[in-house]
Amino acid sequence: MTIPIYQADAFTDQLFGGNPAAICPLTEWLPEATMQKIAAENNLAETAYFVKEGDGYGLRWFTPELEIDLCGHATLASAHILYTELGYDQLSINFYTQKAGTLVVSKQGDKYCLDFPSRPPQQVIAPQELIVALGGKTPVEVLKSRDYFVIYETEQDIHDIAPDFNLLAKVDTLGIIVTAVGDDADFVSRFFAPSAGINEDPVTGSAHCNLIPYWAEKLGKDKMHAYQISSRKGELWCENKGDRVLMGGKAVTYLKGEIYV
Repeated sequence: MTIPIYQADAFTDQLFGGNPAAICPLTEWLPEATMQKIAAENNLAETAYFVKEGDGYGLRWFTPELEIDLCGHATLASAHILYTELGYDQLSINFYTQKAGTLVVSKQGDKYCLDFPSRPPQQVIAPQELIVALGGKTPVEVLKSRDYFVIYETEQDIHDIAPDFNLLAKVDTLGIIVTAVGDDADFVSRFFAPSAGINEDPVTGSAHCNLIPYWAEKLGKDKMHAYQISSRKGELWCENKGDRVLMGGKAVTYLKGEIYV
């Protein structure tokens, strides 16, 4: 049995930038164990699988360790492959997901626009081990949605964070977002998820479901420009739409081939 596979770098227009995702178009779902093994073999932050369903596509995402509830960059990469490699020619794509509902991606010039749920983080008391794992610097505040959401004073603070990933893997959330006002953008961020097999994710669309509503309120503006300042760096054009957020980004194809299963 052969399965087509593509790899694209999302939230960038530069090869070897942004966040790489593997994309496997399927005619029907594979067993979960097989999809998990393929994701582990790919050893990327996410491998996305999609199957034609009605007027759209069923979509699922796997890290090397587990299936996750929401992934932005692999959704953008899936849309990119549909448009550039598989002949899709409609204005938008409906992706149907088990845990995040319907996600719509539209092609807008040289960008793809993702329509995702807004997930505003809520105030919590930070566990001390979280602060220690992030290097010990006292943050401005700590909030929580699916992930811990840690705010610092400056972009340089975000650059300087050198996490203890062994400690961070023991924190009781899938991931940890760190963020601050940007020097050349409205805000910057980084994202860590060692418990899911991803020490640092290069660019994280799902994190921006938290970041966009938070910074829209703090900055008093709904349209924003953001960078995720990992070593690969990602760029996003963001808009707060109340209970939804829009994320615009670019993508480039890295490879296409076949998997033998």
